[in-house]
Amino acid sequence: MSGRGAKRFELGESRAGMLRQIERGRFRIEHPLAVNAKDGSLLVHVPAGEFEMGSAEGEGNANERPRHRVELSGYWIGVYAVTNAQYLRFVEETGHPAPGNTRHREKGLADHPVTDVSWDDSLAYAKWAGCKLASEAQWERACRGPLGLTYPWGEDWDETKCRNDKNKGSDPTSVVYGYAKGVSGWGTYNQSGNVWEWCADWYDENDYASSPKEGPREPERGSCRVFRGGSWRYGDPGFFRAAYRGWYDPGSRGGGLGLRLVRAVS
Repeated sequence: MSGRGAKRFELGESRAGMLRQIERGRFRIEHPLAVNAKDGSLLVHVPAGEFEMGSAEGEGNANERPRHRVELSGYWIGVYAVTNAQYLRFVEETGHPAPGNTRHREKGLADHPVTDVSWDDSLAYAKWAGCKLASEAQWERACRGPLGLTYPWGEDWDETKCRNDKNKGSDPTSVVYGYAKGVSGWGTYNQSGNVWEWCADWYDENDYASSPKEGPREPERGSCRVFRGGSWRYGDPGFFRAAYRGWYDPGSRGGGLGLRLVRAVS
C-alpha cells in the first residue's frame, strides 16, 4: 500500500509508474499516482474521456438500461478502498461514531476495508479527507478500465479474481491490496468484490433514460443512495459486474458496505 514515489496532494506528475493497458495486447508506462496527504490514500488518475455506461438491451437489469455514452472530466480515484486503520484515525481525530463492529480496531485487520459504515458516515470521512464519494459514472468508468470491460479484469466471470462468498474462507474480507489479478485497467483494486462501495448519487431506477452525455447529473432527491461492486457476502456473478446498481437507505450500515474516495483534478 506504499505511496512511495507518488506526489502528496499538491497534485503534479508522479514519479511512480504504472503499466496501463491501452488496447488488447498493448500497454504503456504512465505516471498517474498521487497520495492524499490528509489520510494517506493512494489515488490514481483517470483521464477525461467518454465511455459506455450501463447495459445493452437484453443484458443486465432494467435499472442499468439504456446503455449510453457518458463524457467525464478527469479525476483521481482511490487505488484501494478506505481501510480500517484509516477510518480509525478519522474516528479518533474527529469523534465521529465508530463503525458498527470492532474490526476497525483489530491490528490484524488494519489493511482490510472498513465495513459497517453508512452513506452518511462515508460522506463525513470523505469530507474530512478533503475528497468526495464517486459519482456512479466515475465509479463505473474506473471499474471498467480503458477497454470498457464487464468486470475489472475482463468480460468473463472468474471467482478467483475477487473476494466473494465462494472463496472468502474464515475471514469475510481480504486486505485491500489483495486479488492483484483482478485489478482494473486503470489500476484500481477490488472494485469487484470484498465490499460494496457507497457512491454519491441518490438512486433513481429510471435515471439512465434521461441522463445527459456530458457530466451526468445525479438525481436531486431520493430515499436511497447507490452502492456498487459486490461483496464477500455474495457469489452471484451479476452482483460483481461494473454496471450493477445497488441501493440502500443512506443511514444504514452493513458488514459488506465500505467506501472509496475520489478527488477532482485541480
